[in-house]
Amino acid sequence: MSRGTQAERDARLRAMVGAHFEFIWRSLRGLGVPQGSVDDAAQQVFWIASQKLDAIQVGSERAFLFSTARGVAANARRARIRSRETDDAPLATMADAALDPEQAAQRSQAKKLLERVLAEMEEDTRTVFVLFELEGLTSNEIAELLSIPVGTAASRLRRAREEFQLAVTKLQLQRGAP
Repeated sequence: MSRGTQAERDARLRAMVGAHFEFIWRSLRGLGVPQGSVDDAAQQVFWIASQKLDAIQVGSERAFLFSTARGVAANARRARIRSRETDDAPLATMADAALDPEQAAQRSQAKKLLERVLAEMEEDTRTVFVLFELEGLTSNEIAELLSIPVGTAASRLRRAREEFQLAVTKLQLQRGAP
């Protein structure tokens, strides 16, 4: 049995897309979905939501969408590994027109390094790191979004920061940077 009329369901879905699309898109990208696949992955997240709309509690839409996005991102990463695609247009290719060429090159390099470091992190710690450092969510918001205790979110964030710092240090040593 569906709750509400089809028009009400459509309006709810449109509201979910309007309120959460950008967050889900950025999350998918941060969780390792290749640039060329992120639009399709976001569409898949919202298609799944449309199929399960009646089961999504009012007020829990963002948590449902993010949980779905994590699964879609994991599937996309596995599919990419199986198909050995390497032609991803990385985050680094997104240029900022306001930057001069040197600044754009530095930003591009930083984005490449960020992608590389994130790709090497464990999924649970990467998720918390992306939500806190890139999305600006608090530990309480992360805990609610992931349905985990606040202490677990804080612990994962601490581990993620340690993993991140270790990976950056390793990269700097490999490149001979101070």
